[in-house]
Formats: sequence, C-alpha cells, structure tokens
Amino acid sequence: MTAIKSRKLINILSLVGLAATISLAIYWYQLGIFNDLNHMQNLIGQTHLWGPLIFILIQIVQVIVPIIPGGVSLGAGVLIFGPLYGFLYNYIGICIGSIANFLLAKNFGQPLIKGMLSEKIYKKYTAWLDNQNRFDRLFTLAIFLPVAPDDALCMLAGLSKMSLRKFTMIILLAKPLSILVYSLGMVYGGQFLLHLL
Repeated sequence: MTAIKSRKLINILSLVGLAATISLAIYWYQLGIFNDLNHMQNLIGQTHLWGPLIFILIQIVQVIVPIIPGGVSLGAGVLIFGPLYGFLYNYIGICIGSIANFLLAKNFGQPLIKGMLSEKIYKKYTAWLDNQNRFDRLFTLAIFLPVAPDDALCMLAGLSKMSLRKFTMIILLAKPLSILVYSLGMVYGGQFLLHLL
C-alpha cells in the first residue's frame, strides 16, 4: 500500500471514529448519562475486569491509529473510572501505544510513517532528526508538555538513533503530566459546557 493510500485510509478511519464518537455522545446525552455519573460508570465500567481491559485496548489502538480524538478518550477514562483509575488506565494504554508506535517505526521505517502522518507534520518534525542530542531534548520536552503531536513524535523517534530503553524511560516519566492535563481539561471543560446547555 502506498503512503498516499495509507494516509487516505487513516483519514477515513479518523473521520469515522470522530463521527461515531459524536453519535455516541449525542445518544448518551439523550439517555441522560451525562447528567448522572453513576449511570455512566455502571453502563461502561460495570465489570471489574473487562471494562478496564477494553478501555486500555481502546487507548492503545487510538494511539496507533487515531480513530477517536485522544482528548475525548482521556476525559472518558476519568469520567468512567474516576480520577485515580481513569488516570492509571489512560497512562497504561497510552504508554503501550506509544511504545508500539516507536517499534513499528523502527521495524518498518519511513514508508509506514509517511503513510500514517500528514506530509506537513512529517516534514516539520523530521528536521529534528538531524541532530540526535537535540532531537532527544526536544522529544522529551514535547512529550512532557501537552502541546505536541505525541503519536507522530513517537513514530519519528523510531527513525532516530534513540534506543528502546531511552524512549521507554522518556515516555514513562514524561507522559503523566500531559495525560493529567488532558484528562482533567476534558472532564472539567465538558462539565462546564454541559452547565451552559
């Protein structure tokens, strides 16, 4: 599959995922789930084992193939499982997905990455690869701060000389802050919007 066809497929999957997320949110809103947190937690997290495992799997997949907006799934984790377990399940899923992105890029290289990323993002961030020390510093900062396209950077790190061990340490130590900011931002921002309605 060419990079252009792969990119089109990813775009289509992302649009379908976004449409499904919006449809599900509207349906749940009509059911009154957003007005009753206990109802939402019972609906999705009613099993003590399968609910968290399915959620973690969804987080892993959405990091590799962005079919659901990341901020939405982060906020959902906190709403469904509470602040502590929601954060933990988000953290586990996103870290595993990030490491998978890195390994996929290490094994399949530029053809895969060009198929997964837009040309603009690819060109912008591959310039960082010219200097490994500079890339390591910028990558760590970008992962730590919740402003960069983390999934794309994890793939690009796979093109660098960074070792799996170093990459894993950066992800494990730098991810918590951005996950916390996104999770709480989505939850409290969503609650604020619901109060306006």
